Amino acid sequence: MPSERISFPGHDGHNLAARLDLPDGPHLATAVFAHCFTCGKDIPAARRISSRLAAMGIAVLRFDFTGLGHSGGEFSNTSFSSNVEDIEKAADYLSRRGMAPALLIGHSLGGAAVIRAAPRIAGARAVATIGAPHSPGHVLRHFDDALPDIRAQGRAEVDLGGRRFSIGEAFINDIDGARLDESLGQMRAALLVMHAPRDAVVGIGNATRIFRAKKHPKSFVTLDDADHLISKPADAEYAAEVIAAWAGRYLKLTPPAPPPGAPEGIVRVSEADPAGFLQDVQDGPHHHAVADEPVAYGGTNRGMSPYGFLAAGLGACTSMTIRMYARRKGWPLAHVSVDVSHDKVHAQDAGAQGNDKIDLFTRRITIEGDLDDDQRARLLEIADRCPVHRTLERGARIETGLA
Repeated sequence: MPSERISFPGHDGHNLAARLDLPDGPHLATAVFAHCFTCGKDIPAARRISSRLAAMGIAVLRFDFTGLGHSGGEFSNTSFSSNVEDIEKAADYLSRRGMAPALLIGHSLGGAAVIRAAPRIAGARAVATIGAPHSPGHVLRHFDDALPDIRAQGRAEVDLGGRRFSIGEAFINDIDGARLDESLGQMRAALLVMHAPRDAVVGIGNATRIFRAKKHPKSFVTLDDADHLISKPADAEYAAEVIAAWAGRYLKLTPPAPPPGAPEGIVRVSEADPAGFLQDVQDGPHHHAVADEPVAYGGTNRGMSPYGFLAAGLGACTSMTIRMYARRKGWPLAHVSVDVSHDKVHAQDAGAQGNDKIDLFTRRITIEGDLDDDQRARLLEIADRCPVHRTLERGARIETGLA
């Protein structure tokens, strides 16, 4: 996944640091990701969601709010409203590049901010929130002991997650009075609310109130036992999968025509976890899978192995070929299933010549229906005519080059 370091002016003119994660192939749509309160653009959940969306052709701009991460400005001078303005500035920047965002994603307070921003961003067709509070003032509970000092002195230092931040009275007043119901009522974009029932930072009741305040189209997905920061890789993967699948229903993801010489289009495989072997496998904007290796081989076992995909291709092609033939003949084939296993064996053990090891695919076909013995025998013969079977038997030429 190509990632471009960029900056653009925020609400007060200070430059905001950002990453624009770009698709390896055709650019079909653009999204903006707004991070959680005092977090940053590079938290694991943001990186995984951006990577997954980029794999399906959606560029993602994730940025640090004013005064956070590598962005300029003073955090103590910001507010919830300024965060919303920063999101609008991000959308303006993308629009000037010809990449107006159609999808807005917000995590925690960033989720509340994208709800507020959505009605103001032309072209926003879908909004996804993760662990968002219904009332932005919910964040005040993280430093309620310091509220008297902030009120009395105009600002005070507070400890948030082991880091010191200066919180100003303007921030308190702004966020305490912020309400989302009006923005939710005005939102025409589709809304996806994602929340974990065990979220100890923002309770699940917030998701219920957000969901009820929004008119259709809207969806709700539970994140089961995930924590608020979606820190576990499996939870981040799940959130990324759901957002990607859901967004595809509302964004106009029209892939370009297949290039000459590739009538079925291009399957793109992108590394999803450089520390392991997890891969995003994307066939156009709508078909996605993940490939991995078993834990014993250094993977995380979150997807089929490469040989598993090869066996799946053989099994799928076999089943389709049998069904197509039976349908053409009008035979009463009720159901077909194919079990495929792969092993490397000595050539002589597989009835082939030579002493080297070869790949052996063992295929067991189950055919159901009121078929006589001749029909069953014929369907077994037809199985060997499936195109993938023939490709594996004949071998193939592979041409490789650097892009």
